[in-house]
Amino acid sequence: MASIDIVIPCYNYGRFLSEAVSSVLSQGIEDLRVLIIDNASTDESADVARELAARDSKVQVSLHTVNQGATASYNEGIDWAEADYFLVLDADDMLAPGALRRAMNIMEKEPGIAFTHGIELNCRHGETLPSIDNPADGRWKITPGLKYIEDTCLVPVCIVGANTVIRRTSAQKAVGYYRKTLPYSDDFEMWLRLATVGDVASTGVIQAIRRIHTAQHSEQFRSAQHRDFNERERAFASFFAHEGKVLPNRERLMRQVRVQLGKHAYWSSVSHYYRGRKDVAAELMRFSRERRGMAGFVPPLDWLLRMKNPVRRMKNVVREAAARRTLPHP
Repeated sequence: MASIDIVIPCYNYGRFLSEAVSSVLSQGIEDLRVLIIDNASTDESADVARELAARDSKVQVSLHTVNQGATASYNEGIDWAEADYFLVLDADDMLAPGALRRAMNIMEKEPGIAFTHGIELNCRHGETLPSIDNPADGRWKITPGLKYIEDTCLVPVCIVGANTVIRRTSAQKAVGYYRKTLPYSDDFEMWLRLATVGDVASTGVIQAIRRIHTAQHSEQFRSAQHRDFNERERAFASFFAHEGKVLPNRERLMRQVRVQLGKHAYWSSVSHYYRGRKDVAAELMRFSRERRGMAGFVPPLDWLLRMKNPVRRMKNVVREAAARRTLPHP
């Protein structure tokens, strides 16, 4: 039977840690190890981690005396991993039932797959966790690595939930560490890098549950929407400056990324304008025009058409702009 190593980085998430570890140990995988990396938490995280390790020999603990940042924990996990497969699971999140076996089964059948991902269900802290009735083995779509990269350049939005990404350890070792220079988009860039060494398998089955709460590292980032576009652009620039530089069409793809980000920023600007956030709207429109040139003055309708349920999306944009002067964030 194939083996898997799971790293759970933790900083002040002691109240969530037991559920995260339990969601892993209850997967029914015999050859499994868990490494909790506590980043000098000031809450009860270290005590909880020690107790979990004392109860189950599959659980190991690494306690930092100084907070080295999340990226350092991810990279420590890469060094530690030696199983067939590897996963990084945030300490405040959980795996869905059967997630590991589903992913490992398809990768055992298809040795060319570098990583798998599925649906990451969001659940706000304080809400009752949903009951998930997943099939034992989901339907998988396998995309060649280069096509995955090209598709992501065409719609440069990260739709991959990090907690669902189960990868071959050999692929992870081949592409190396998460980059400290990309603290907000290091995972987005990592998926591109992994796609250079293999195919990508995706499923419409729920593979993980992400808790949404105000203590998240990403919550402050979400509150500054304009920054998201810059960080995504930086992720692509980093990729094409390193692993992606071997691609023959890298310059065209990077130009495409900038144009497509500009199109997305246009509609995000419209959204913020009608919600009364005119300063953010102005920044986003400036970003859009800098990347689209003269085309920046023309609404990029093709971007809307690429989004899910394009007809409904277009109707909502028109209806809400006219009736309530409020728009959902595109």
